[in-house]
Amino acid sequence: MSNAAQPTAKTDERIKDISAFRKALIRPELGGIVGTIAVFTFFLLFAFDSGMFNSQGVINWSTVSAQFMIIAVGACLLMIAGEFDLSVGSMIGFAGMMIAIFSVTYGWPVWLAIIITFVLCTAIGALNGWIVVRTGLPSFIVTLAFLFILRGFTIFLPQVIERKTIIGGIIDVSEGDWLAPVFGGKIFGGLFTWLADAGMIATFERGTKAGQPVVDGIPMLIVWAIILIIFGHVLLTKTKFGNWIFAAGGDAEAARNSGVPVNRVKILMFMFTAFCATVFAVCQVMEFGSAGADRGLLKEFEAIIAVVIGGALLTGGYGSVLGAALGALIFGVVQQGLFFAGVESSLFRVFLGVILLGAVILNTYIRRMITGER
Repeated sequence: MSNAAQPTAKTDERIKDISAFRKALIRPELGGIVGTIAVFTFFLLFAFDSGMFNSQGVINWSTVSAQFMIIAVGACLLMIAGEFDLSVGSMIGFAGMMIAIFSVTYGWPVWLAIIITFVLCTAIGALNGWIVVRTGLPSFIVTLAFLFILRGFTIFLPQVIERKTIIGGIIDVSEGDWLAPVFGGKIFGGLFTWLADAGMIATFERGTKAGQPVVDGIPMLIVWAIILIIFGHVLLTKTKFGNWIFAAGGDAEAARNSGVPVNRVKILMFMFTAFCATVFAVCQVMEFGSAGADRGLLKEFEAIIAVVIGGALLTGGYGSVLGAALGALIFGVVQQGLFFAGVESSLFRVFLGVILLGAVILNTYIRRMITGER
C-alpha cells in the first residue's frame, strides 16, 4: 500500500483539534477561578480600607483558608476516586482529643502522642476504605457511621478519664518538644522583623511588645496547606498513581479490567483523607493549647463544598487539587471578609451557598457547551 493511501493524524476525522482557549474552559478549576476573582473584587471594593488587606488581615484570612485547604486536598483526591468521607470532622475532634489524652493525661512526650495519633487515625481511614471495598456499601453510609462512632468516642473518653470534655495544658507539656513546632510554630520571623524595621508592616505601639511586628511569622498551618496542595497536585497530574485515581472514580470496572488496583487506590485515598484531618487537628491543638469534644463539627461538609466549588464532580473521575484549594480560599476570604466589610456574619452561609451554586452551574454549563454533552 502506498503512503498516499494511508490515513494521517491530520486527515483522521476521529481526531479533533481543541484550541488552548477551549481547553482552558473545560478545566475543572474554572468555577474556582471565577469565584475567587468575584470574591476578591467584591471585598476590594467594599472592604479595601478596613484592614483586610494589610499584613494582619492577610494572615487572618490566609490562616482560615489554610484550615479548609488542608482537609479539602484529602477530600478532593477521595472524591475524584469516586468516594466520600463524612467522618472528617469527627476525625479532627477525635485526633485532637487523643493527642491531649496521650500527652496531658498519660504524660507521654508530645512527639510520641502526635505520631501515635497519626498511626491510629490513618488506620481508621484504612478501615473505612476496607469496609467500603469489601462490602460494596456506599462510602456515604460507612463514613456516616464512623462520623457518629468517632464523635461518640471523642465525647466519651475525656468524660471517663478526666470528667470533662475539654482538656487543656498542651502548650505547657509541649515546651521544648521537637515535633510540636512543626505543627504549631511559625517561620520567617526574621523576615517580618526586618519588614517592621523598614516600616513596611505594622508594629505594636504600646505594651511589652512595642516596636515588634504585629505579624511575627507565617503559621505552620499555612505551610502545611501549601505542602499538601503541592503534593496532591503533583500526585494527581504527574504520576501513574494519579491516573489510577481518575480511573478508579471514572469507571471502576473498566479500570479493574485495565489492571488498575482500584481497591488499593480507594483505601489509600481514605487513609490520606484521614491523614489530612489529623494534620488539621494537630495544628489546631497546638494553636489553642487544648482539645475539645466539639472540634471539627461540619468540617466534612465544608471540605466537600470547597472541592465542588473547585470543579470536582460528585460522581468521581473529574476534579483538581488546585481547584479545591481555590474553593477553600473562597471560604476563608468570605468568612473573614464579611467581618471586615461590616456585613452581618450570619450571612456567611448565604454567600457560600450562592458561590457554590454559581460555580457548579458555570462548570456544568461550560463543560456541556464544549463537549457537546446533553
